[in-house]
Amino acid sequence: MVISEREIRGVVILDLFDRFVLEDGVNGFVERMNNLIRRGRKRILLNFEHITYLDSAGVGAIAWKFVTAKQQNCDVKLLNLRPKSFTVLETTKLLTVIRAFESEEEAIESFAIDPGEDDDVDPIFT
Repeated sequence: MVISEREIRGVVILDLFDRFVLEDGVNGFVERMNNLIRRGRKRILLNFEHITYLDSAGVGAIAWKFVTAKQQNCDVKLLNLRPKSFTVLETTKLLTVIRAFESEEEAIESFAIDPGEDDDVDPIFT
């Protein structure tokens, strides 16, 4: 998986490309997220527009880094979920704790509206 990073109005956007699977991108994603959290980045938006496949290892990495981020008072949200990724994340109930958006502008604005909104982590992730 290829990950590019950009920033808009204090929100770090990670644009994810290709397959989000164990052998192809999970480690790079975990390292990138750990680095952002260590640097004190509090608002992270994961853009799934170009993800072609998401496996259980990818789902696990998203959940793991979401919890890690919350423990450091960071907020992570999702953007542009393709139908298959949406179905996987909905089935695993991750979308009940991680907010997802279809519009980049709406997602960025949501950080200003509710910067610490989800401070309590769902017990299934603790």
